[in-house]
Amino acid sequence: MLSIEDLTIRVAGRLLIDNASARIPDGARVGLIGRNGTGKTTLFKALMGDGATETGSVTVGARQKIGRLAQEAPAGPEKLIEIVLAADTERTRLLAEAETESDPHRIAEIHMRLVDIDAHSAPARAAGILAGLGFSPEAQERSSSEFSGGWRMRVALAALLFSEPDILLLDEPTNYLDLEGTLWLEEHLANYPKTMVIISHDRDLLDTVVDSILHLDQTKLTYYRGGYSQFERQRREKLMLDEKFAKKQEAKRKHLTAFVERFRAQATKARQAQSRMKALAKLEPIAAAVNDEVREISFPSPEKLLSPPIIALNGVSVGYEPGKPILRNLTLRIDNDDRIALLGSNGNGKSTFTKLITGRLPQMSGNITLADKLKVAYFAQHQLDELNPDGSPYDHVRKLMPDAPESKVRGKTGYIGFSGNAANTLVNKLSGGEKARLLLGLATFHAPHLIVLDEPTNHLDIDSRSALIEAINEYPGAVVIVSHDRHLLEATTERLWLVADGGVTTYDGDLDDYRRLVLSGGKEKDKDRDRDADKRTKEDKAEQRRASAGRRAELKPLQKQIKEAESEVTKFTTALAKIDLALADSAIYMKDPARAAELNKQRAAAAATLAKAEEKWLALSGEYESAMAD
Repeated sequence: MLSIEDLTIRVAGRLLIDNASARIPDGARVGLIGRNGTGKTTLFKALMGDGATETGSVTVGARQKIGRLAQEAPAGPEKLIEIVLAADTERTRLLAEAETESDPHRIAEIHMRLVDIDAHSAPARAAGILAGLGFSPEAQERSSSEFSGGWRMRVALAALLFSEPDILLLDEPTNYLDLEGTLWLEEHLANYPKTMVIISHDRDLLDTVVDSILHLDQTKLTYYRGGYSQFERQRREKLMLDEKFAKKQEAKRKHLTAFVERFRAQATKARQAQSRMKALAKLEPIAAAVNDEVREISFPSPEKLLSPPIIALNGVSVGYEPGKPILRNLTLRIDNDDRIALLGSNGNGKSTFTKLITGRLPQMSGNITLADKLKVAYFAQHQLDELNPDGSPYDHVRKLMPDAPESKVRGKTGYIGFSGNAANTLVNKLSGGEKARLLLGLATFHAPHLIVLDEPTNHLDIDSRSALIEAINEYPGAVVIVSHDRHLLEATTERLWLVADGGVTTYDGDLDDYRRLVLSGGKEKDKDRDRDADKRTKEDKAEQRRASAGRRAELKPLQKQIKEAESEVTKFTTALAKIDLALADSAIYMKDPARAAELNKQRAAAAATLAKAEEKWLALSGEYESAMAD
């Protein structure tokens, strides 16, 4: 039993936890959740006995060992497998003692104990954990010093999992993992035989792994039975008792309706589209969790959509050393409204591919065709270090608008989420989530046609991830995403591309299929997909292509109407954004109230016209998709 009694903690004079209590039973798998900055990591320190508490106590069972991920990754000359094996201190001690002990009775005791703790299978167990976290047998024999900090943190995680403490504490363990490592970790933790408390903002991991939720909110702890979705439902039911919240929830539901309807007509197109519909069903409870404190994330729409494809690759090879391509013979295209998730283990070339399509890495061979005036935005976690720590969000925006008046710079800074005093806060005082928001705003500043996001959620809490999902889904351009957050991918992407074996190919299954593939080590295929593949002959595919081509020809007039409707939507969306930007300047209400009133009237008219244009576009799109599906 892990017991927290009347705990109070202050940090730098700020009250984080106030007279909070909770009891976690043995064997429970608990998700510790709460907004960023509420004190979750501080609570972990208190559980380990590392942090000073003002009042209260933390009690663990007799002889129970608490384990937490090391703050510093191992960087010595030891082999990875040796580091992980050494985490079992009892086994290490007994083996060392057996080498020097001369008393036959003691030697017998040592070997009996080694049998009891299954010491002889330890190398195989350690190798299995390292393999699950992405280390090949060859890599496991290399020294830790040869790896980057992120990979060494994986080694530290492997060592902690191997040691199997009685109470396992994990603080955002997926931040250093790719999707494949995250899927393996979910499976491993779901079968962890002892008590576990995990801090995470990954909805899928929390739903898969935990059986209870410990919610830290407004300095108090509340214990809920069930996974995250059950917690959210209970939480939402409580909030719905508040009439004000109920009205906001209804407004949010209407806001999402158009998005849901857009994809409903596609549900019969493919199994992946059907999986997409299941993901959309999760959007409503996400929205319910977003409260007044969560700032929206928004991406500016491109001035006009370009003629497709916006990027076309034909026989392209790319790499870093002459004659040694990482990816070969790529023949792909990206269109205006594509939503693409890149799958594949780290080291297979996902980052290489994103650098290629964003112009950061030239091709070695083949042809790349870009649409005229194409603008591409790129977000990657390592870019957080490129922000000026001594500059403010306002300073960063000012560099992009050197000749703009003060009011416009302030308005644009507010548009990306930093209004009022927040605009003047130094970057080195911002949280990781705030830095990520700033970088997202700067990356998309010039209204790109394509946004490439490489692990955009690492520093975002669940509510902010919800805001990011809405921003991606409302953005009219193309998006390519690399992420270990399966829920984000399910809620925002429609196409899956697998980066593996030196190529980039379309993955025909959905993320559930991919999960099964990863957990089987790539040796097993989904039985349903195998059965479907056996039935589809080359003649069938050719016939399907001819039929589709015929339907597309018949529907060309309808496609023209859809494009015209899209243009109308883009036109009024742009107009609305310009009006909002003008109204964001608080000075206008003092200097020119008549102009402010006129802008408000224009905004109402533009919003109404946009709603009608969207309804027309949705109706035409639904008609087209239904016709193509017949």
